[in-house]
Amino acid sequence: MAKGEVSSPILTAARATELLGTMLGGYNVAPLIELLDNPAMAEIAAKALSHTLLIFDAFHDVQEKAEAGNTYAKQVLNAWAKAEWFTNKPEMPQKLTVTVFKVTGETNTDDLSPAPDAWSRPDIPLHAKAMLKMPREGIANAEQQINELKQKGFPVAYVGDVVGTGSSRKSATNSVLWFMGNDIPYIPNKREGGVCIGGKIAPIFFNTMEDSGALPFECDVSAMAMGDVIDIHPYEGLVKRHDSDELVCKFELKTDVLLDEVRAGGRIPLIIGRALTDRARKLLGLGASTVFKRAGDVAASTKGFTLAQKIVGKACGVAGMRPNTYCEPYMTTVGSQDTTGPMTRDELKDLACLGFSADLVLQSFCHTAAYPKPIDVAMQHSLPDFIMNRGGVSLRPGDGIIHSWLNRMLLPDTVGTGGDSHTRFPIGISFPAGSGLVAFAAATGVMPLDMPESVLVRFKGTMQPGITLRDMVNAIPYEALKRGLLTLDKKGKKNVFSGRILEIEGLPDLKVEQAFELSDASAERSAGGCTIRLNEAPIREYLNSNVTLLQWMISQGYGDVRTIERRIKNMQAWLANPVLLEADADAEYFEIIEINMDDIKEPLLACPNDPDDIKPLSEVAGTVIDEVFLGSCMTNIGHFRAAGKLLEKQTGDLPTRLWVAPPTKMDQSQLTEEGYYGIFGKAGARMEMPGCSLCMGNQARVKEGTTVVSTSTRNFPNRLGNGANVFLSSAELAAVCSIMGKIPTFDEYMHYASQISETADDTYRYLNFNQMESYQKQVDSLKAS
Repeated sequence: MAKGEVSSPILTAARATELLGTMLGGYNVAPLIELLDNPAMAEIAAKALSHTLLIFDAFHDVQEKAEAGNTYAKQVLNAWAKAEWFTNKPEMPQKLTVTVFKVTGETNTDDLSPAPDAWSRPDIPLHAKAMLKMPREGIANAEQQINELKQKGFPVAYVGDVVGTGSSRKSATNSVLWFMGNDIPYIPNKREGGVCIGGKIAPIFFNTMEDSGALPFECDVSAMAMGDVIDIHPYEGLVKRHDSDELVCKFELKTDVLLDEVRAGGRIPLIIGRALTDRARKLLGLGASTVFKRAGDVAASTKGFTLAQKIVGKACGVAGMRPNTYCEPYMTTVGSQDTTGPMTRDELKDLACLGFSADLVLQSFCHTAAYPKPIDVAMQHSLPDFIMNRGGVSLRPGDGIIHSWLNRMLLPDTVGTGGDSHTRFPIGISFPAGSGLVAFAAATGVMPLDMPESVLVRFKGTMQPGITLRDMVNAIPYEALKRGLLTLDKKGKKNVFSGRILEIEGLPDLKVEQAFELSDASAERSAGGCTIRLNEAPIREYLNSNVTLLQWMISQGYGDVRTIERRIKNMQAWLANPVLLEADADAEYFEIIEINMDDIKEPLLACPNDPDDIKPLSEVAGTVIDEVFLGSCMTNIGHFRAAGKLLEKQTGDLPTRLWVAPPTKMDQSQLTEEGYYGIFGKAGARMEMPGCSLCMGNQARVKEGTTVVSTSTRNFPNRLGNGANVFLSSAELAAVCSIMGKIPTFDEYMHYASQISETADDTYRYLNFNQMESYQKQVDSLKAS
């Protein structure tokens, strides 16, 4: 219609061109550039292109027209150079007046985007109705209360003591902004902007708020109550009572660039727009734009770098990256799971992404495979092609947990991200993110990052009898609690790990599968990322195994084949020349926590319902247990063998309901071959499909009000089941609880632990696919063909 090839009584060619200009980019760009040669439509097309950001390689087409003398193409380049896409938007006002919607205690993303409602996440208005659906202090009907607060005539701000902990769900942000954000012109059923204030805001949630054009900041919220009207002075860092000089609190923005992010409609539009402006100015021979706020320079230092700083530096082409430096590291590996995948797909469409720039993008179906709804089945059919058509790798329903697969595809000392808070690489480093940022990383191959500070946890001594790696996981918050670096009270909560990188040393000979237990749990610390210093031998063993697994995947028809082959070659290249980065001896850390394993003489458990609430076994022994869950990404094949060896000796019915869910189909196959599935079945265990099972709480759930011992990642209220009280422990202790129907005393536990230790070498063998005939056979057959 814009080109005049057809006509309509309800839409003119001019209006059709204007409507093309309302798209963010992608399929509208080529026709708009073509219309620059149409005398009747060129002016409208130029105006549309001047505020279109997703131009990508079509920039060259505009450049060619301008160099050929097209006046309107020159106008477009000048508009980009002047950043009119940005300057035409209103600046952040000197004062924002909002009404407080106060949520006391801790708000996790399960509260804002409940797992049982995960199926509706792409439908933002519908999914938002589930926000805060479980009654809590002061909130019985969130939607109604928010609407009542809006009657005061001001926007409503989300205010909480601790906000956004837990899973990396942009759906949580979407729900908040649906009630408290602003409509986006020409984009239905989605909102941006809004204000979020927290005593503590979890880093992933903070980032997704940034990406959505909101204004998030941390301050003392104790003097703010439900219904208060406050004036926020963003440039001065002050919050006052409305129309008064009464000071409520002071605050500092994370960075002044946040003001530009709000103005641009989010961090991602700002990054893309700034790059477009820089590109146009370079072409026109102009200097750097002064329109934007830039991250301040970090003070020079002669100190060395931590391991994380070196890894991120390598991804940015420099020796190391100092804390608080803005950077855009290359994303070597990106993961997407199925309850956030549909939103990531929508974000990729918004970015007009037709091919991935990240080296490897993996899609899994671990959260919906076991108990799919019709909408899940439709997604499982459509999403693989979407991912593989863009060069990504797609797993299949029933394959198992994304992290257990993604870890198998990692390259040492590289950087990645994923749309799940437990994307925590055991080699290299990952910075988990919401679906918007994950889509950006996959599409562009880079990710915006304000380099966090680091906290070093150094283990020393020897692990004592009966003590497991899960106890070392729990020892980290336990030691922080003792030192006052972490508190349980949500009001004025202290958390030394929040937003920082957790760097772990002192266990260099762990197998990579074991190391993941430690890195995985950095999510529960609200850490921004995690590194683990490992020696070459376990990494070499792991990569040799993984080369075979990836070759086996090709033999089984997994795609995209070119991406898998490229990753195999990169693994083989590292194996031929193994180099590992190491922290410098004089590297600086925000805090150093030393844990003497000689002093940990009894198991440690996270108590209901807070993963920070760590207590030794002796303080909770005797607690009656109703259900036990053995599964999640925190487990590996050794845990199931250990449980199986104990259950094999069990006579009669178990006094508990035992759930067993291995992390991958490879674990399931091997456990079946070794006879452990027969043992679990004879014991009456409920066998779940490999995958997340109870861990996320969106599929099967424990009975209401039960007391549970679980090996899952976190134990937030109502996560595994409504009103459930959940302890988090090692798989070995969980197996004992399933047999005894209670949490044992230390002596009772050691009776069983000593039986496990007798066959430890056989029990704790890991899946080395290059030594397994069934996998090697398939690979040999593929090579022969």
